[in-house]
Amino acid sequence: MGILRTDKLSGLETPTAVTGSVLFDGTGDSLTIASTNDFAFGTGDFTIEMWVYHTDLTGQQTYFGDTNGNTAGIYTYKTTNNEISLYDTAQRSVSAANLIQVNTWYHVAWTRESGTLRAFLDGIKVDEDTYTGDFTTTQYYVGDTADSSSGEMIGYISNLRVLKGTALYTSDFTVPVHELEVIGDTVLLCCNNPDSAAAVSIAGIGTSKTITVNGDAVASTFSPGLTRDFTFGTEFRGVTTFDTQGYFVPPSGTTEQRSRGRGFFVGGNNPTYFSNIDTVQISSQGNAIRFGDLSVARAQTYGAANSTRGVVFGAYDGSDNHNFLEAFDTTTGADAIDFGNLLSSTVRRGVLGMASNTRAIAAGGSTPARDNTIQYVTIASLGDAQEFGDLIADSSYASAATACSPTRGVMGGGTKLVSGSTNSIGYITMATTGNSVDFGDALSTSTGPSGVLSSSTRGVFFHATPTASEFITISSLGNAQEFGDLGTGTGGAAAVTDSVRGLNAGAFISPANVNTITFVNIASTGDGTDFGDLIRIISSVGGYSDSHGGIS
Repeated sequence: MGILRTDKLSGLETPTAVTGSVLFDGTGDSLTIASTNDFAFGTGDFTIEMWVYHTDLTGQQTYFGDTNGNTAGIYTYKTTNNEISLYDTAQRSVSAANLIQVNTWYHVAWTRESGTLRAFLDGIKVDEDTYTGDFTTTQYYVGDTADSSSGEMIGYISNLRVLKGTALYTSDFTVPVHELEVIGDTVLLCCNNPDSAAAVSIAGIGTSKTITVNGDAVASTFSPGLTRDFTFGTEFRGVTTFDTQGYFVPPSGTTEQRSRGRGFFVGGNNPTYFSNIDTVQISSQGNAIRFGDLSVARAQTYGAANSTRGVVFGAYDGSDNHNFLEAFDTTTGADAIDFGNLLSSTVRRGVLGMASNTRAIAAGGSTPARDNTIQYVTIASLGDAQEFGDLIADSSYASAATACSPTRGVMGGGTKLVSGSTNSIGYITMATTGNSVDFGDALSTSTGPSGVLSSSTRGVFFHATPTASEFITISSLGNAQEFGDLGTGTGGAAAVTDSVRGLNAGAFISPANVNTITFVNIASTGDGTDFGDLIRIISSVGGYSDSHGGIS
């Protein structure tokens, strides 16, 4: 047979597999879009969205708009108070102050639906107003306006898309993970080509667009990590083999399975209880984005996940504990569905979670009375939990740390069954049932550690007080050893991991919660490094990983 073109088989025949952006340095840079009636929105519906990244927060900075102060046109920008705002002769839609931070990618969007104007930041609705202004301006700019009075962008803009006649977002949504495409009612898509700042995609309903580059605005490969959507392209399922004359072996698994490596943060409170499921790509750095929702706003939503599904164990909603189980698909942004219930005797919160690729383990917890029961579910099959065994003597492990390899689950620190806290570590064999067995001792006694769900060989425990972390070798019994200092507290925090890196997110650091995400490299020792931020300042949040040591 002839040589097979791997780019054709994979769908990667276009020259660049990652989207781009345009860099504006704040000194006369902008894009001028040729005047067109496509931007005359009238009193109708519209959508304006893009990703922005500020390298400097000085002053007011332009995203997309006409000349600032024109009653007939739309002007979107970052204010001097680091808000996002839509303006004509006044602020018609503006977020809270100080939401925008330096050196961070944000998805920003404004939509109007039947006279209701909304602003969104990273998929979260941050403002809603009634405004039926008649927008008739046809001349628009990116990064600055004609006379520079509006303030010049200092940083990057990526995947700017404008729709005329459609309000694409009307409530909280999951931010796209793929580069934007021309869809119905699209009149502009630009700032997405790493080779040309003037490149513009063919509009859906509008005319062809011409962009003039002003100053030294330049195309860049720097982007918010978006990839092209090959979900409906070629997929290789199972293992494909060739004889010795073959030129390559295609990857096995579906497109979604090859895109693993996400961490999920579920629920939490501050003091309001939240239903959100948010996600990060563990191998990169940046802020969390919205993924979906639980059925009920709640905290202490601990659980476990494999490569396709996360299972949420119990919870506390501010007034009651629950024993229900919910599941969410880790491959697509979707809300959780009913899975079943924990054992009827264990209506509780603070339940520990671990998972192999087939089984999720729920251990300990409180009602608020402490409990040492271990139970399990088969992740692929909806249904109630079944009895597994008990934790080691005098341990309930509520708010403890967990780690797992493909065969063994380890639990350490947390609370005793009756009162007080413990530094004991126990383990179970994931594929069988039975009571946990003594493993060794943690260096610190802590009631609120979180744990990285580890590489296949090592688990790292993050302690609330002090902020030190420690590690174990999962296959070898023994006491924990010193790992490093996170530099942030971990009380009520969540931990997620792939097989290389572990993240600790959200916490209570007296006197308040924080939204900090810190990471460590599991194979080495050392202090934590800043990763980004959760969407909300929050604690008592659950952490789930689709590619941890038990399923890598």
